[in-house]
Amino acid sequence: MILLDLFAGFLKVGCFAFGGAYGAIPLIRDVVLSYGWLDEEMLTYMIAVSESTPGPIMANLATYVGSSQAGIPGSLIATLAVVLPSFIIILLITALLKTVLKNPYVQAVLRGLKPCMIGIILATGVFMIFKNGIILQDHILLIRPLILTVVLGVIYFGSRRVKKGGISPILLICLSAAAGIAAYGI
Repeated sequence: MILLDLFAGFLKVGCFAFGGAYGAIPLIRDVVLSYGWLDEEMLTYMIAVSESTPGPIMANLATYVGSSQAGIPGSLIATLAVVLPSFIIILLITALLKTVLKNPYVQAVLRGLKPCMIGIILATGVFMIFKNGIILQDHILLIRPLILTVVLGVIYFGSRRVKKGGISPILLICLSAAAGIAAYGI
């Protein structure tokens, strides 16, 4: 039964995730939490690990959740389920690409989806920061140490990106790892 749940849950993520991996995080969150496979904190950790390991975030998360719930068969089923819709859609798009992209309605839908995905990604990021970085304990608002690091990093690298036109992802991963080790230890 768990294999069927894994397939159904991650097939839902694969079918309705539009806009890339960050756009899929709210869907993954809903599926994983509704089935009770991970809690909020573990999901946040797994998103960080999935982001820093090679491969797409959705496939990495599906593989981990499937493996933790049903071993190797679970990881295979969950990964297959999350990539199957994209694979089928890409096959169909390549067959129909020239005619579909010229359609003004399709162009309008794609232009309309871009700002929606930006809003979803931003809302998810802000939610995760507030949920995991700001704690209310004994009526006192506590801010975890890395929140300041994240805010300063966004300000610094955001202004740098505007000025120079790009940021090295490898540098960001290394700096994030160093900040995590400095704040929480190994």
